[in-house]
Amino acid sequence: MIVGNGQSYMDRYKELAKKQSFTEQEKLLREWEATKQNDPDLYIAYFNYYFNLSSSVLSLTTEKPKGDSLALTKPGSAEPVGYIGGGSEYNKIYVDKAFKYIDRGIEKFPDRLDMRFGKVYVLGRIQEYSQLTDEIVKAINYSQTINNKWVWIDGKVVENPKKHMLGLVQDYVIQLFNSGDEQGKYIKTIAETVLKYYPDHVENLSNLSIYFIINNDFDKALEPLLKAEKIAPTDPVILGNIAFCYYSKRDKVNAVLYYETFEKLGGEQQKKIAAAKLAEIKSWK
Repeated sequence: MIVGNGQSYMDRYKELAKKQSFTEQEKLLREWEATKQNDPDLYIAYFNYYFNLSSSVLSLTTEKPKGDSLALTKPGSAEPVGYIGGGSEYNKIYVDKAFKYIDRGIEKFPDRLDMRFGKVYVLGRIQEYSQLTDEIVKAINYSQTINNKWVWIDGKVVENPKKHMLGLVQDYVIQLFNSGDEQGKYIKTIAETVLKYYPDHVENLSNLSIYFIINNDFDKALEPLLKAEKIAPTDPVILGNIAFCYYSKRDKVNAVLYYETFEKLGGEQQKKIAAAKLAEIKSWK
């Protein structure tokens, strides 16, 4: 919808957001909501508004927060009795309001992939990995309902939607992987959901193996890896993980075989890793 000066509500919202004019943003959002409740951009704007607000609110705590803070002391004493800080933590009240609006948007416009992964992004920022996983699983499952006919920003149809969605999924699997071994169970859940619909998806065969490698179950890890190798026989990531599993099992013959192949096909850093492993393995008694 176009409003004053030929600008859409979203255009006006973006201008106010750049200025961090929260009072004016709220006023605009109320006007927008009263005028056009079926505009998907309304729910995205509310979501962004409350999430941005959640990280801009100063809080008073007795423990020193992360990031910049101001220590409060008693008169005549240098000992801090409290801290005022903000910006590195998220105010749960506002985060919950952000989720309330994006959930309404997803309910009204369930084929908007940008809304779903906007929520996933925020869940990653606040490190709510269980909920992040649930939202990714919902998106993967719903993708089958609509035959991958996703819509993105401005209602544009997503080109190559399966690849696009699974690329987004992989971005968050990498975030989970980088967040520590305790997130392995979530990687497993996501991989199994993808493989339910796309059993030959190499990246998620590899992702599934990661869960078992983390838990030192190398026999189980080899099952999806060897399947992935048949589909992508020259993929250095797959070959390197297979080699590592055989190395961990102290299977000298297969460890040498796969590390030699990994060395031939890998990049410079991978070649160094393979050479070091081969030197070690060949010294085994």
